[in-house]
Amino acid sequence: MSGLRERQKADRHRRIIDAATLLFREAGYEGAKIEVIAAQAEVSIGTIYNYYQNKGDILGAIVALEVNEVLNAGRGVVASPPADVGDALDTLIGIYIEHSLNYLSKEMWRQAMAISTQLPDSPFGQAYTALDRALTEQIRALIARLQEIGVVRADIDGPAVGELIFNNMNMMFIEFVKRDEAKIPELRAAIRRQNRILVAAIGV
Repeated sequence: MSGLRERQKADRHRRIIDAATLLFREAGYEGAKIEVIAAQAEVSIGTIYNYYQNKGDILGAIVALEVNEVLNAGRGVVASPPADVGDALDTLIGIYIEHSLNYLSKEMWRQAMAISTQLPDSPFGQAYTALDRALTEQIRALIARLQEIGVVRADIDGPAVGELIFNNMNMMFIEFVKRDEAKIPELRAAIRRQNRILVAAIGV
């Protein structure tokens, strides 16, 4: 019975996330109403509040879904990276960027960034920071793996390089979501161009 209850709970949770994702895209975050999300998810309003305190928490769950999926995909790259440093970074960052609009629109990303900035100590803000930290740690792990296989210099500060790569990518992603006309291929090309300088400095 407990297994059935868990499956039902997971199904309700997924229906809420799917309904909210669609409504946030169609009506915008501010225009989306909890009661409409509940109706489209075929759950009661009370059920939504059993899972989430407010609309921001639902958005946070969508962000977490997005980031956790790319982290899962990125583990394979870290475990068995391309031997070329530039290709390895491009493959991992490509997973992050190409997946970034699967669930969230640019407007949703802007809202999530605003909440995390305005309320950094809130559960949402802390969760958002933790997701950024997890992405940073994965890039650091990739640099460490490239050092292990001998294609990145052993004498460089690998963790600092990983942080630098994430911070640069993150800033460029923020600029990307600010502009609705900006395209993913343009973003990837810009990140690749800037990383090329770093790759030349850290490669063996």
